Amino acid sequence: TILPDFASVNFGESGTPELCAALDALGVGIEAGLDTPAAAEAYVRAGMVGRCLRVLLEPGEETTAAALATVAAIEAILEAADDTTPRLLHGGDTAAWTLIDAAAARGYDTRIGLEDVLTLPDGSAAHDNAALVAAAVGRLGALR
Repeated sequence: TILPDFASVNFGESGTPELCAALDALGVGIEAGLDTPAAAEAYVRAGMVGRCLRVLLEPGEETTAAALATVAAIEAILEAADDTTPRLLHGGDTAAWTLIDAAAARGYDTRIGLEDVLTLPDGSAAHDNAALVAAAVGRLGALR
């Protein structure tokens, strides 16, 4: 059996401490998915601070203001726990492009794909993932 290098674990779901223990026992790294402040609190309670490869900040809100508020609340919980795990910030729908900008401003990694958003920053349809990636790279380059 070939195991993955790491697995994403959504801390907003039940059973995450047990799943993390099983992955750890198998030598599989953990990427912590945090979509809400409650998920961030569960991550801290589970004793995973400093034990994951990366923390995904992935607010589920569709509006930019709500998504940014969720990110700020999650960040506050992580900072209170002195978590310095590398972070990746991404979001979906209308918040996707603003969250890419926010990731760049914070020095976080980011990602983009059709799973996240179907339109380019100008509102036109993205024909494929390559178009989204090209737009994100151009956007990030302009922010530097």
